[in-house]
Amino acid sequence: MNWMLCSVLGYVLAQLVFGFVVSRKIRSEADYLVAGRSLGLGLSVFTVFATWFGAETCIGATAQAYGAGLWGVTADPFGYAVCLLVFGALLAVPMWKRKLTTLADLFRERYGALPERVVVVLLVPTSVMWAGAQIRAFGQVLGATSELALTSSITIAAAVVIVYTAMGGMLADALADFAQGLVLLFGLVMMLVLMIASGDVETALTQHQGTVLGHAATASGLELLEAWSVPVLGSLVAQELVGRVVAARSPEIARKGTLIAAAMYLATGLIPVLVGLVAARLLPGVEPEQVLVHQAARYFPGFARVIFLGALVSAILSTVDSALLAAGSLSAHNLVLPLMGDVSETRKVRINRWAVTFFGVIAYGLALSTQGVYALVEEASAFGTAGVVVCVMFGLFTEFGGTRAALASLATGILVYLTGQHALHWPQPFLASLLAATLAYLAGAFSELSAARSSP
Repeated sequence: MNWMLCSVLGYVLAQLVFGFVVSRKIRSEADYLVAGRSLGLGLSVFTVFATWFGAETCIGATAQAYGAGLWGVTADPFGYAVCLLVFGALLAVPMWKRKLTTLADLFRERYGALPERVVVVLLVPTSVMWAGAQIRAFGQVLGATSELALTSSITIAAAVVIVYTAMGGMLADALADFAQGLVLLFGLVMMLVLMIASGDVETALTQHQGTVLGHAATASGLELLEAWSVPVLGSLVAQELVGRVVAARSPEIARKGTLIAAAMYLATGLIPVLVGLVAARLLPGVEPEQVLVHQAARYFPGFARVIFLGALVSAILSTVDSALLAAGSLSAHNLVLPLMGDVSETRKVRINRWAVTFFGVIAYGLALSTQGVYALVEEASAFGTAGVVVCVMFGLFTEFGGTRAALASLATGILVYLTGQHALHWPQPFLASLLAATLAYLAGAFSELSAARSSP
């Protein structure tokens, strides 16, 4: 085991110890899932930023820029930054005011128990896929810094993140995100400075400027719309984001924190993209998902490289614990606990921790079987979310539509997406599912109105 791998593992061990210490302060399910709704502006900003800035931004976006130019990174960081801006401007305040614990709570309050359960079934796979992407990226970092095979690296990564997440909950997550966000910002900015100082940025972008855009010029309007709608609308209803917003101390903090995090996310997310564009011209033939680590070895001397690898691990840990916590909270809080009746807060926390562990094992399997980080995250953003987006918009801002409308929209959205994406291979499956889910909601809502008028 080389010294660099030992340093990375030591950093991870410190995170585990921190999670254990904070876990001892957890007394209730609200503490575990929404940090007692106590987050101030600083913690709110960094927990949203660090949660969103994960493996797909560091590892995945660099790999996509390396292989496909700017067209390959439409989703990240650009699309996801727009998603945060839209959420902060439109959804943060109304969601906070409803005092939700999970997004599925909105469905229970607005549409009833059955839509609540259905939306959990739809949302949990997206969080597990997102967690799988982070675990795979963690494995890539370990593999690039050691002699470990990818399978062994992913196995170690999975064990670490499952234990880390199950212990600490949202409180440990938010506090760790603050420290991890600072490490991440420092590491990426340091890389940008060194890369510019070396002259590689100027060389790559001036000598190869004709290939930087990739395939953007040949994309049709619908292709562009599909590429943007998946990260913007598909991620708008992510439990990972909702959980952080409702954990804020006030609605104003929820809104401001999300908007500031969006600006930080876009500015910082451009650095991995630039790294990928430069590496494609000056460092050909590298495994795409290990480009960022190889570039760190190129620019950082000795101990400074450990700091940068710590930044990568910070980005991954801050996102994977959020994804596993989202999957665990949705299943435990909205599916399991309602069936158990009146149970103690201690038992509620225990059940949530077991749910996190269970989905962590599933995410580990996905990390071993997937073909890449970026593809897994994009699938997570689109899978089953069309109907959820439609129901959330109607549910938050109107009184139009009830149980029948919600069920019709959720079922139609997932069926159209799965058919278009995996059976018929439509070029724009998410747009098709979004349109179908909207029409299904309207049809269900009007049928409810008609039934109400005809009843005596």
